[in-house]
Amino acid sequence: MIGVLDYGIGNIGSILNMLKKVGAQGQTVTTASELKACEKLILPGVGSFDIGMDLLGQSGMREALDEAVASGTPLLGMQMLGRCSEEGRAQGLGYIPFDLKRFTLSEQPALKIPHMGWDSVEMMQPDAPIIKGLEQPARFYFVHSYHAVCNDPADVLMTCDYGYPFVAAVHRSNVWGTQFHPEKSHRFGMCLIHNFAKEC
Repeated sequence: MIGVLDYGIGNIGSILNMLKKVGAQGQTVTTASELKACEKLILPGVGSFDIGMDLLGQSGMREALDEAVASGTPLLGMQMLGRCSEEGRAQGLGYIPFDLKRFTLSEQPALKIPHMGWDSVEMMQPDAPIIKGLEQPARFYFVHSYHAVCNDPADVLMTCDYGYPFVAAVHRSNVWGTQFHPEKSHRFGMCLIHNFAKEC
């Protein structure tokens, strides 16, 4: 069973529908006990970093999530997986050492923030199970103003280019993160979610 954490933010319905499409069992998770019963976890994205971290803390699931990840439970998420964000002051989960930085596009006024729409990605870990069989060139749907800057290049799973190269996905051990929205990325997103459910 794949648990989708419902802490008041994120498009839970779309993620559950995508899991169903790829033949995986998903359920909404709202308590620590429900979280502990799941084999894999998805932490939906956030609109505001500080609000997301605050709501996750209020949900009562933070400690159980930390314990699950430490014990090897696969987790798929993104922004909150890192240490901090220029968007706010809250500390992130810290599962992967990266910081979130706002796009700096002052020298390219034709490019607007947020970065929104379909874009191609480059694979930096071609043998990673989450991208097994992914059609190339792979394209995903993005909506974001901030991007990860990783301490360790080995944590970078995919890159994209918007004015300059940025991290589009991360991976360390049992933790995976995508800057794009897999649930909105049609066949490319379906492949990635299928692999998370069956291969990771």
